[in-house]
Amino acid sequence: MARHRSTLSSMTTVAEISGAVKRLPKRELARFRKWFAEYDAALWERQIASDSEAGKLDALVREAQRDHRAGRTKAL
Repeated sequence: MARHRSTLSSMTTVAEISGAVKRLPKRELARFRKWFAEYDAALWERQIASDSEAGKLDALVREAQRDHRAGRTKAL
């Protein structure tokens, strides 16, 4: 595994990384997919939180509230 880490850390382009991903055995690909999904979700959550704190979502919230008051929403 240490060999894989040093190889991966030297990869700096999407082409290099995607080539390495394509060569992964099934089991390692499954581990990578799980890790990447969790990594990507965490980045998304941090970005949404940051945007929310900065007020970047306020206009969307107001629009959604107007739509709800006007009866243009459905219960989930």
